[in-house]
Amino acid sequence: MTNFNTIHGELRGVEFRTLYSNGKTDGCLVKEENILNTPYGELIPQFETEDMGRRQLKPFYFYKSGSIKSVPLQSQTLIRTPVGGIPAELVTFYESGALKRIFPLDGKLSGFWTAKNEFALAEEITVESPLGSLRAKFIAIQFYESGALKSLTLWPGEFLTLSTPAGQIRVRTGIAFYENGAIRSLEPAGVVKVETPAGTMTAYDNDPQGVHGDLNSLEFNLDGVVMALKTVSEEVVITDQLGEEHLFRPWLKDNPCGAERKVVVPLKVRFSEGRIIIDDRHESFNMAQCRVEIRPFDRKAGDPAYSCAG
Repeated sequence: MTNFNTIHGELRGVEFRTLYSNGKTDGCLVKEENILNTPYGELIPQFETEDMGRRQLKPFYFYKSGSIKSVPLQSQTLIRTPVGGIPAELVTFYESGALKRIFPLDGKLSGFWTAKNEFALAEEITVESPLGSLRAKFIAIQFYESGALKSLTLWPGEFLTLSTPAGQIRVRTGIAFYENGAIRSLEPAGVVKVETPAGTMTAYDNDPQGVHGDLNSLEFNLDGVVMALKTVSEEVVITDQLGEEHLFRPWLKDNPCGAERKVVVPLKVRFSEGRIIIDDRHESFNMAQCRVEIRPFDRKAGDPAYSCAG
């Protein structure tokens, strides 16, 4: 074991480390108690395991410059942040030393320690957001390098009802903000009607794939206009300048639990610079030069002529 210095203090009892080509430390394990003095409070890197939920000793990592990238903490520690005091077991930083993400819990999931066990340990946290005080069980809180709140990730089963540019919406999974505090995206907990450049549409993703709140299916621009959404209940018919119709709609796939049942895969619609883009394809349509019709999607209908499966 050896010792070496960081910008936040000396690390003692280093058992393992990987070096960048410039000789700086990439990551290491420590086997002694160390205290790192940061602007956000004193941090004690994990040096021993405590319980079933954190059996594995985890390394903490550095940038090539020597700045700390991430540090797992020995025990949950209250971190001073721009949105209030947040308890943390794992903290990540920008290379400048500014806070990047805080994870209140950092358990190791396995057959013996499940997400249900981890959720049971999670406590409600109050975050001072651009929308006011929000209280819920959060998996992670992310910041811009400036310190502005970037996103909040909710535990499965947690919900927040928020005032948005599209009205009051019940949110699951997470919400993301622009640096000025405007809402960038959110994940609706149910079908909601929103006004878009193409007219009123219903937004809902029945199976969001993200594991964090940074990217969500309902997106807004800085002015609060809907920029993108996913829908499972509507199809889009675009009639181009030549009078040709282009049909886009959610598609059906086999349910993993049995091919006799079908699962709806949502249709993604995006608006950008006066154009409508379907499922992020390279092809897009100038809305000033075509007609866009939004109509209900018949789930019993046959496969669309134009597949949206990509």
